[in-house]
Amino acid sequence: MAWVLVVVAGLFETVFAVSLMLSDGFRHVGWSVAFVAAAAVSFSLLNAGLRTLPVGSAYAVWVGIGAVGTAVVGMVWFGEPAGAARLLSIVLVVAGVVGLQLTSR
Repeated sequence: MAWVLVVVAGLFETVFAVSLMLSDGFRHVGWSVAFVAAAAVSFSLLNAGLRTLPVGSAYAVWVGIGAVGTAVVGMVWFGEPAGAARLLSIVLVVAGVVGLQLTSR
């Protein structure tokens, strides 16, 4: 169950990163509120997962999901480049997170 919390926390990390960008320096109140809410949920779920998981592995999964999710959202919805090197880099992040997950106790 703790891993589920960390995965969902990582998804909320993607939401707060995108909301932060859309807030345009906190000039858009709605997106600013979305950022704060998503960050609060993300950190709360990560905190709950860390009660039973090793911090290094859980944090890596959380960051990896957030980084990959944010990059994918940027490519799909905001027209950011999706070249081969960028896609390979995303695969390497996922491979690193999976490797840490598999080697954690």
